[in-house]
Amino acid sequence: MRALVTGGAGFIGSNLVDALIERGDSVDVVDNLSSGKRENVSERARLHELDIRESLNDLFAELKPNVCFHLAAQADVRVSVERPDFDAEVNVIGTLHVLEAARATGSRVVFSSTGGAIYGECDVPADESSERRPLAPYGTAKLAAEEYLLTYTRLYGMSNVVLRFGNVFGPRQDPHGEAGVVAIFLGRLRDGGICKIFGDGEQERDYVYVGDVVQALLAAAAVEGGIFNVGMGRAVSVLELYELCRKVAGSDLAPEHAPARSGELQRSVLDVGKAADELGWRPETSLEDGLRRTWDWIRA
Repeated sequence: MRALVTGGAGFIGSNLVDALIERGDSVDVVDNLSSGKRENVSERARLHELDIRESLNDLFAELKPNVCFHLAAQADVRVSVERPDFDAEVNVIGTLHVLEAARATGSRVVFSSTGGAIYGECDVPADESSERRPLAPYGTAKLAAEEYLLTYTRLYGMSNVVLRFGNVFGPRQDPHGEAGVVAIFLGRLRDGGICKIFGDGEQERDYVYVGDVVQALLAAAAVEGGIFNVGMGRAVSVLELYELCRKVAGSDLAPEHAPARSGELQRSVLDVGKAADELGWRPETSLEDGLRRTWDWIRA
């Protein structure tokens, strides 16, 4: 298979690129390197330093990929609140550029969306038909991009797939950023720093290991379309997560509590039954095992 991965120099994208190459696929990467890293990209993949806010028609016409895994995104919720126009440029207009280029070459698109930011508060595990109540422009932009994928499927007969991710963690996630709490916790524990927990720490999230997410992406490329949740299907509190991070790091450092952040979700958890039934995918990595693998990478 000839695959094109947007955002392929980033955290999830570069792990996907490695898996595609390992199984013998031809892989090209589109990334503007604003957050992705050149060194993340395998030497066996070709990197095209491009921005999805610009047309991708010429590149798609040259490569004619069978499938485009569209992972390039503006993924910081707070940036979306401060700069909703920029967020929409990347996550909506950028997705339209991918769709237009894919339509012209007959390529399938597998789109990385978000569960928590789209469903909002989840009293019970959200399935794909649950009410969508985004609380930030990031979730709204991702939802708009999903609707464009579905429209292109209906209008042009494309076979596009949407995956709504839980909180993805694992090797290559930036420990110095603000988006990935696992990487932040483990990075600070490695450096002997104090980890900050906002509010009482009872906020719950659905954490899923990047290796399992990659397998879901590969499985999605083989189906004719649909929307699928990709998570562990288990709600884990920030306090429980911190204790597990401290366990794998062998640390006795206590966290520091800070005031709760306005607008933060209290509970986000996904029902992944549809992915199991229709993709044949299930998460295989336990939270503790995934944290150990992430710790081994962060301290290397």
